[in-house]
Amino acid sequence: MRYEIHHAPVFSTLHIILDAQEQIKAEAGAMVAMSPSVELQAKTTGKGFFGAIGAALGGENIFASLFTAQENGSELILAPSYPGDILVVELEGNGLFAQGGAWLASSPDIELQTKGSMKALFSGEGLFLQHLHGRGMVFLSSYGAIIKKTLKAGENYKVDAGHIVAFEETVQYKIRTASRGLMSSVFSGEGLVCEYYGPGTIWIQSRNLPSLAKVLEPYLPKPSANS
Repeated sequence: MRYEIHHAPVFSTLHIILDAQEQIKAEAGAMVAMSPSVELQAKTTGKGFFGAIGAALGGENIFASLFTAQENGSELILAPSYPGDILVVELEGNGLFAQGGAWLASSPDIELQTKGSMKALFSGEGLFLQHLHGRGMVFLSSYGAIIKKTLKAGENYKVDAGHIVAFEETVQYKIRTASRGLMSSVFSGEGLVCEYYGPGTIWIQSRNLPSLAKVLEPYLPKPSANS
């Protein structure tokens, strides 16, 4: 499998070349275009029935797309559902956690599980995180550009809860208020932050969708009293 990222970092697309019988899994609806020699099958994202239920509760699509090339040089183009960059991580038996909705595609041997997290619940970013592990390539999407931060053992770093894309499973984290005291957090305009502790790498997105939604809210039509 060969790949290139085009049109980064705002309208990124993932261009993949597959040889005969090579496969890649992708988020349902991510396909932009493909060669006629590529076959598409629908597969559940979770491991078995309960894995699929966990994905649904986490706001994820229960189904993923499995693409299989029937001849060498087959082309597949994928794109995220919102503007931003694409992060590429190669796993060698290790794993990482990603925010819900960040997974775009991965090698067929990468296992994707949706895991519950009380920390994630109280961060306002949903109850579930995506855990990816195994051997192969992982492609994650962001809203905005991607910032990489590598932490040494014991080093910590604070990230707004809505701006995290992914972090290695060696990284620990806690949920805290951005400022000291409740009133300071309210009047500073900052909410909860994730405080990460190394060793390991975290990836941050330069924008977040909840902030965009707040900006657009005053301009959206309001339901009438008769509706």
